[in-house]
Amino acid sequence: MPSTVVHAGFALLLAAGLLGRYYDRRALAALFVVVVLPEVDSFLGPLMSGAHRTVGHTLAFPALAAGLLYYDTRIRDRSLVRSRLGGPERAGRWIAVAWVALFVHAFAHVGLDWTHLDGVNVVWPLRDQFVRLDGEIVFSTAEGFAQTFVEIRTDPETGRRAVDAGATGTTETVHVNNPVEPRDPDEITEEPVDRRFPVANAGWRLYLIGLGLFTLAARRLQGDV
Repeated sequence: MPSTVVHAGFALLLAAGLLGRYYDRRALAALFVVVVLPEVDSFLGPLMSGAHRTVGHTLAFPALAAGLLYYDTRIRDRSLVRSRLGGPERAGRWIAVAWVALFVHAFAHVGLDWTHLDGVNVVWPLRDQFVRLDGEIVFSTAEGFAQTFVEIRTDPETGRRAVDAGATGTTETVHVNNPVEPRDPDEITEEPVDRRFPVANAGWRLYLIGLGLFTLAARRLQGDV
């Protein structure tokens, strides 16, 4: 699975592109907490089947938070968030960081896990369904445009159409191995437990880590010019 280090590398790229003048150590520290926080659902595995990639990897909660933040800071007559944060400059800074934090959670963490193994339980608790972003988009000179990310199948007997967007299972059937639960609890084996803490288990992931670190160093050097 993409490691926390890989998620952090992607988060650094988003921070460099989105934080603008608010890019500093405090903002990066806040984003680092946000990018690590979803992995806490690994510890809920002994209490809830399929907790990992579900509780901390849903987009339902950040979508709700984004709606409330937008309403409070853009629509509401008197913003509760702005009043709690103090002056306009301080409030503007941390509201900007909050928006970037939501994007980091959605794209640097959940989005990456969406493409790997059994994917994520993307709208839990509204619906218990793991989905994985898997497929390809091609243009062929022989067959034209084709994509396999979303497939529509028609039952020849009933004529009903079913949309398959990469569904892989539910919390009852899906278990994603992690250091807390390195194997399925229902799996019986005499082999010793191997708790692996991945760093970069693919070339592109190592590249992404390096690119994130390069961006961090480049932004620091730009600030010194």
